[in-house]
Parts: sequence; C-alpha cells; structure tokens
Amino acid sequence: MAKRLNILYLSHYFPPEVNAPAIRVSEMASRWADNGSDVTVLTGFPNHPAGIIPDEFKGMKRLVTKFKKLKLVRTYQYAAPNKGFVKRIMNYLSFMFSSVILGSSQVGKPDIIIATSPQFFVAVAGYVLSRIKKCKYVFEIRDVWPEEIVAVGAIKNPSIIKTLEAIEMFLYRKADLLVAVAQGTIDLLSERGIPKEKMVLYPNGVNIKHFQEVPSGTALRKELGIDDKFVVSYVGTHGMAHRLEDLLQAAKNLEKYKDIQFLFVGDGAEKKKLVKTANEMNLKNVIFHDQVSHDKIVEFYKATDLFMVPLRKAKLFTKNIPSKIYEIMVVKKPILISTEGESRKLVETAGAGLSCTPENVKEMTEKILYLYENKELCEKMGNDGCSFAIANASRMRIADNYLETLRKVVADITVYETEQKIEKEIKATA
Repeated sequence: MAKRLNILYLSHYFPPEVNAPAIRVSEMASRWADNGSDVTVLTGFPNHPAGIIPDEFKGMKRLVTKFKKLKLVRTYQYAAPNKGFVKRIMNYLSFMFSSVILGSSQVGKPDIIIATSPQFFVAVAGYVLSRIKKCKYVFEIRDVWPEEIVAVGAIKNPSIIKTLEAIEMFLYRKADLLVAVAQGTIDLLSERGIPKEKMVLYPNGVNIKHFQEVPSGTALRKELGIDDKFVVSYVGTHGMAHRLEDLLQAAKNLEKYKDIQFLFVGDGAEKKKLVKTANEMNLKNVIFHDQVSHDKIVEFYKATDLFMVPLRKAKLFTKNIPSKIYEIMVVKKPILISTEGESRKLVETAGAGLSCTPENVKEMTEKILYLYENKELCEKMGNDGCSFAIANASRMRIADNYLETLRKVVADITVYETEQKIEKEIKATA
C-alpha cells in the first residue's frame, strides 16, 4: 500500500478567488485528498483582484477551517488591489512573513511542501517552512519572476531587478523539484543552467466535468440582451499583460456590424481605464461585466461564440500558456489567440482556433470578421478543440501523475536520510 503523504500546498490565492492559481491549487489539492493524501493548504485571506477582504474575514489574523477534504489555514496579508507596485509588494511580503510566523504551528509535519507562484515571495516562505519542518521543498512555477513584471513595465530599477533575479536563482537551486506549467519555462531555465532532470512539466489542464455540466448559455444571453448576437468575449484578469485596449479598437473597427457584440468579464488593474476608454470611444457594442465565481463562469463560456486570448508582444509571453485556453476548448468554442510561441502552437495543434500577430489591431479585426462570417468553421474548431482537451488536458489525470512524482520525491529523501544514518553509525564504530 502506498504511503499516505502529508502535503502542504502554499499559495497566495485560493477560492473564493477565481484566478488560475486559486483554481489549480484547489482542484489539485482536492484530488490528492480524494486519493488518500493528507493535504493542508496555507493561503491568505481573499482579496484579489479588488484588494477588498470580504466582511466575514475582516479583522482576522489567522483562520483554520476546512475546504472539502482539505485543511485550510489562512493567515494575514495586507490587502491591496491588483495594481500599483508598492502596495502589491506589501501584499506579497506580508503574506510571506505571516505564512511562516502564523502558519508554521498550524500545518503539522508535512512530508513535502509545494509553493506555487506567480509571485515568488510565496516560494521564499515555502523554502523557509521546509527548513523548519525538515521536509522536501517543491517550487511550482506558473510565471517566471521577475521577468513577468519587468516585461509589463512594472519594475524598471536595475538594482531591484538584479536583487529579485538573485532571489529567483537561489530558489531554483534550493528546490528539490521544480514544477513548470509550460514547456517554455523549462526551456528558459535550462538556458540559465538549471538541470533538466530537476524539472518536470505539469500543465494547468481543465476540470472537464465542471465545464461540461452546464447545458447552454441561452438564459444568460437573454439576461444580458445579447441572445441574437455573435458574442466575442474576453474572460479573465484585465491586466497590463493583456493589451485589452487593442480589443476595444477592434470593437470600434467593427461597430457597423450590429450583430457583433464584445463582452469583457472580470476585473483587474486596467479595468477602470478600459471602461473609461470605451466610454470616450462611445462604444455601443461593448459590455463590461463584473468578475463572477468559478461555478458561474461556465455560463459565460457557454454564452460566447468566439473567445479572445490576447497578450502583449514580449519574448517572455511566448513561453506562457493561459489556463483559460483549455477551458475554452472543452466547452467547444473557437479561439482567436493574439500572441506567439507556446500557446499559439497549442491552439493551432489542437485545431481549436486561429492566431493573429500580437498588438496588430488590423489583423485582429480581420480575423474576428472572418470567423463571424464562417460559423461552420467556428463549430469545427470548437469540436476539434474539445476532443484535444479531453485527450490531453484532464486536470484529474494531471493531478494523479503529479501525486506520483511527489511520492518519488519523498522516497528520495527517505533514502538519503537512511544513507546518512548508516554513514554516521559507521563513523561512530570506526
């Protein structure tokens, strides 16, 4: 019988937050618990992306509770909206310290600790806790920091960048295992001298059952007054990395087509600016909707005819695969992806959509119009993408394989400790 693993999963984000890290951690951890592991999640109090802690959590410094079969430990963090460098860094650092100071006594004796980015101060806390608990340490890399924040212009000071890069390399070296969610991350770190045998790929994937159980988005389309429209949607964080102003310009270019409707769903640092821009452009074919729960978002997926997945034109973003791509595929919707590299290759390999050059509004406009005029092609792309996702991107299957890797990592440290003990006994009797 396989050893019952005691896993500590450390994440800055967790439900009711609805971003990709929160969903990945909750679904992976729940699957491991269902498979017999003891899993604790150490996280902060929810406040992303608006920087507002819900009333039921206000004033709390620590809370120990349950989430499905998981033990959930929440510790203090300085709440801050997903914008502004100084406040965001305070948000990150406060959780780094509180997770160690307030969380250490509540997480038991794990066999292995997984610390997941996107911000690597979580990984610093994970490393410190692994030394306190004397257990294996895994760094799960969603986004490569500090490159990600440098690429969008959030940090420009060379001294700060150099310091963050030094912390980054320290964390890579100290990790017993590096888990990447995109092959591009492994390639990038290999170029920096990180051994490939120290890294493993476990992509985001999708909870197939969750995204297929809602029959249609017909009721939502009627509610929004778009039941007779060709709906072009962007769903997710309205952030600096996504160049959503290009999509607004495409909407302006297509405003004479009265049955094309643009729908933005979510929140983020750029949202107020985007809403203001849309008003200034007098766009009548654009709707902005608030962020919705993970359960509710399925209806918005089903209510959409074409999904946009844009990213800025930057080398780093060629290594990323937005998790929403798999979700879009499994609900049988076509994708127009405005980026280059790994995510574009994924969409094209799956036959799930078309691509256009990032930051090229003219080409984006033309591709939207082309797909609007070719509904049968849209249907075929939706079906092909769904088949690909089911065959290659089941989050439950990925989680099962991930768990087996964690078992091997823990087994390695057990062997190492045994060897050390034998060595000490030999020296003592020599």
